Amino acid sequence: MSVSVLAQNLHGSEIIKIAGEINELKRQGQNIANLTIGDFDSNIYPIPAGLKQGIVDAYGDNQTNYPPADGMLSLRESVSAFLKSRYDLDYASTQILISGGSRPLIYSTYLAVVDPGDKVVFPAPSWNNNHYCDLTGAEAIIIPARPEHNFMPTANEIGPYLKGATLLALCSPLNPTGTMFTKKDLEEICDLVIAENKSRKPGEKPLYLLYDQIYSQLTFGQHGHFNPVSLRPELKDVTIFIDGASKCFASTGVRVGWGFGPAEVINHMKAIVGHMGAWSPKAEQVAMAKFLKQNDDVNGYLAKLKGQIQASLTTLYEGFQQLKAEGFNVDAIEPMGAIYLTIKIDYTGKTTPDGILLKTATDVNSYLIKAAKVAFVPFSAFGTGEDVNWFRASVGASTLQDIEQLVPRVKEALLKLK
Repeated sequence: MSVSVLAQNLHGSEIIKIAGEINELKRQGQNIANLTIGDFDSNIYPIPAGLKQGIVDAYGDNQTNYPPADGMLSLRESVSAFLKSRYDLDYASTQILISGGSRPLIYSTYLAVVDPGDKVVFPAPSWNNNHYCDLTGAEAIIIPARPEHNFMPTANEIGPYLKGATLLALCSPLNPTGTMFTKKDLEEICDLVIAENKSRKPGEKPLYLLYDQIYSQLTFGQHGHFNPVSLRPELKDVTIFIDGASKCFASTGVRVGWGFGPAEVINHMKAIVGHMGAWSPKAEQVAMAKFLKQNDDVNGYLAKLKGQIQASLTTLYEGFQQLKAEGFNVDAIEPMGAIYLTIKIDYTGKTTPDGILLKTATDVNSYLIKAAKVAFVPFSAFGTGEDVNWFRASVGASTLQDIEQLVPRVKEALLKLK
């Protein structure tokens, strides 16, 4: 059967492939610590009780027909107030778009500002930008980020590639690393965007900045979240934010995302999302509009969620640091935000007990799934080469006890390699 060139060349999700392998092993009765999917086990991390009851009540009130294409006005107004109180950002309801999670917002941003052949600049590792470039026919300009800088791109690394680019796609806290921009580093990148746009001729398409801050409410310790518009207000006309409730309220399945930015771009994104039918369910929107106004409930939930997530991340981080201290060729970067820990397991070139040579990070991961009953995601799933021996560990679907128990299994499995 003949299909489109796009369909032939589009790559599937590597994370879903790994998840499929794990699910098959679980079907066989094996107990695997699944640190792959960027999701929450809702039995460990249920959504806020008030939000849950609000959704039930909204269905009881028969809020089941089509919502407005740009989202319920009540929710857009609540989001506007939320942005003001949490980030001191001023966005009117007309500058806010609601969709079924953040993915349609990212895709519609690409479709709204990027033409086929346009240059899109983004770091590796990062989540799905390579696939969105494939979907829109953009030229992907991939900037390799370094562990020495917590895998966050720097102005010096980005600067040479911005001339003539249409979109710079950034995320902080970053999926897959759980690391974040410092104020200084983000300011330097913002200044590059401003300088590039000043160099362009009148009527020329500007360099837009896509800023994904879906994890911005999940930050730990002294690490604070920064955004381009607060640091450089003149970027407001070219910055499209991606945000929503999926991560901060452990509500990935509730499907309520919000994007905000310049009204002209948001209006075009509204039309695109409408044609895709990628609306957030109306009942969930009604409930979210009410919940966001319940400041004490929001703060209480976030405090508890952040405490649990940080405990799991810190336990895993300390476990890998202990392995490193014992001489194992592993490492981990301090958890800063999101639900992810960046870990290094540099065992390519080693041979398993049954004689199989581990040639790539994917091979190492497959070995650990079988030998240590734990699954991570190689950074190759996020745009790096297979020679990069760094992995994402996602703790949202595991208990603290699960995390505590997996490190000894990893140790035992690594000891068996030759």
